[in-house]
Amino acid sequence: MERKRRAFVIGVIGVIAFYFCVVHVAAADEVKQYLVEDEGSVALIQKAWEALGEKDLEKVLFYTNKCVKLYGRRAARMQGKLNGYPTEEAEIHRYWALNDVATAYFIQAEAYRKAGDLEKAREAYKTIIEKYAFGQCWDPKGWFWKPADAAGDAIAMMDKGLDLDFGDYRSVTLVVNAWKALDEEKLEEVLVYTDKCIKLYSQEAARMQKALKGYPEGSDEEIFAYWALNDVATAYFIQGEAYRKKGEAAKAREAYQKIIDEFFYGQCWDPKGWFWKLADAAANRLNILEEDRGIRDTTFNFSQK
Repeated sequence: MERKRRAFVIGVIGVIAFYFCVVHVAAADEVKQYLVEDEGSVALIQKAWEALGEKDLEKVLFYTNKCVKLYGRRAARMQGKLNGYPTEEAEIHRYWALNDVATAYFIQAEAYRKAGDLEKAREAYKTIIEKYAFGQCWDPKGWFWKPADAAGDAIAMMDKGLDLDFGDYRSVTLVVNAWKALDEEKLEEVLVYTDKCIKLYSQEAARMQKALKGYPEGSDEEIFAYWALNDVATAYFIQGEAYRKKGEAAKAREAYQKIIDEFFYGQCWDPKGWFWKLADAAANRLNILEEDRGIRDTTFNFSQK
């Protein structure tokens, strides 16, 4: 009897051991597919962005957590040395660990948000703001953007109950989304998209405007080269349209006037195949608003007599 009991126990232990061995090997194989030869922060962030594009939360977490584990302490030390954002490109690159860890948390937050886990998304956004506030992320177009600012925007949107996707944060993406929201009468979304475009790209747009003596001409590619100017001017125009639809004429006039005063060489691409001049369209809208106001004033004066 005792021999049978021992044999049974040994058999059970063997089955359990075999089970855990199989699970361990399977888990190892699963993790192995995520491993990269280069575990530098840049490589890990690149893989994390790709995983975000694939909407693969598990893969995003693997790469972002790996980045935080390897470089989080160094990033925290870099953050502690700063009292503000570095401004010179070479100096910004010197804070590589801070930049990449802040970006890792941002990618992680975006993945959680897209997966519908808003609590974990909020936690990741807050980590950037509280611990890695001066980190900056390199955009392949040639500039840095601030993950802490983007995280603050995302939290504000969640507080308003908005679930908007800024996509790749390019100006053209934001403008396209703003046009779509305007067509759908989602005016609050219009303002979020246009404000984001203006906030991120108005400085570059102003630089392009200053370099011009007239409207850019030539091929479509030559006009598209002034993308920031075109998209920021378009954002203000869309914003003016949204305010006009909301019945907020004063804010609409302010948006239209901004184009005429500061971004008057901006042009907007029409999908039918040509560019139109935003300052001309803004001036036309201002005339209409003035005519409407004149009609209202005349009606009011007549009613008082």
